[in-house]
Amino acid sequence: MRKMPWLAALCCVSMGATAQIKNIKVEDAPAGATAFDATIAITADKIPSIVVAIPPDRVLSSQDAQTWTPAKFTSTSVVAGSPRLLADSDGGLYAFHTAKNENNFSHILCHISKDGGKTWEEGASAGGNPPKDQLNPGVSLDSKNNLMLTWTEFDKFKSDDAACQSRIMISTSSNGKKWAKPVALSQTPGDCKDDSGSAEGSMPGMTADGKAFVAWANQNKIFMDRSFNGGDMWLTNDIGVTEQRGGWNIKVPGYAQVRSLPTFMVDKSKGKLRGSLYVVWADQRSGTDDTDVWFMRSLNYGDNWTSPIRIGQESKGHQFMPAFTIDPENGNLYILYFDRHATTDTQTDVYLAYSSNGGQDFQNVKVSETSFVPTEMPGVEMRNSIAAGKGIITPLWTRIDDGKASVWTAVIKETDIIAPPVAAGKTKKKK
Repeated sequence: MRKMPWLAALCCVSMGATAQIKNIKVEDAPAGATAFDATIAITADKIPSIVVAIPPDRVLSSQDAQTWTPAKFTSTSVVAGSPRLLADSDGGLYAFHTAKNENNFSHILCHISKDGGKTWEEGASAGGNPPKDQLNPGVSLDSKNNLMLTWTEFDKFKSDDAACQSRIMISTSSNGKKWAKPVALSQTPGDCKDDSGSAEGSMPGMTADGKAFVAWANQNKIFMDRSFNGGDMWLTNDIGVTEQRGGWNIKVPGYAQVRSLPTFMVDKSKGKLRGSLYVVWADQRSGTDDTDVWFMRSLNYGDNWTSPIRIGQESKGHQFMPAFTIDPENGNLYILYFDRHATTDTQTDVYLAYSSNGGQDFQNVKVSETSFVPTEMPGVEMRNSIAAGKGIITPLWTRIDDGKASVWTAVIKETDIIAPPVAAGKTKKKK
């Protein structure tokens, strides 16, 4: 593992009954902002950078998680938010977001940074198809750093017209600068209401040997499609993975809406479960007063899945807004989520669930130093994010205190929360 000199000052985890993790404020949300769906990434440089993108166009980067260098995405189109960050294995960094012209959400833009997020090349366009709207990008890389981009195309965004449809689109690129002609991937149409009946939240993933997968939510279900030849040919039907009871647009006290779109990832690590598929989501199958976070795994490319595993405490109360990532070195799994199992009102804590055995079991650690009480803010969209690499985990979440939003992170060492395995044939000596 590469040594990171700034870790000693930041990773403040004392194990025991209660773990104390140092919380780091990245930034207060800009005045008047209506979207706090920030995203985080860790670059693969010799001295890694932590990079955070905050809608609509702001970027902050740091090598010590204390001093942050600001930057902005620029484009001839209007940058409309919903950023996604992705770090490749060569130290490069990609950012994707929705772009807007005077009439609609016209296309998806890709920006490229080669200096840890300090500067960005003006975005290359993918997915324009006027007058249809293009939103909510999801992206993944293969072992050669080829990009696969998916998103939702609406005939007309937020239309109530029964004939209006939404669908999942896909495009590929070898460098982020030139994109293949997009094609429609999903076979089951959604509506255009930007609600649980719409096809949204697409996320692609690729195995090390070139198999490609995409998962998304639509009509209270999670669907998947797959290609075993790198994305050249896909199935002629959508595979139903599981129900998302109550849909992805759910109501949790303290929030006007909670968009619980699924997170899908493929294990490309050097670990023994390389090639496994994972999906994480939240729904209200236990009732509207008991939102839960769920996890499923497939070891045979989506032919079969485990039964849903509940993440967090099995008690009444809301666990919601999960974010999920895999450490590309060892395949360890990390799920960040909001949790109210220990409270009786809208006080909210931040928790991290982690697994070193592919999700056979999870342990949980509290991340937030203090609880917060969110204030319902209509029209505000939020999303948590998390990144991991080389044994370092960086969660990213938004607090709302007294009606004011702020974006926070932490730097957590894997060795401080995951006990090393006992070698076969060896036992711990008794004292």
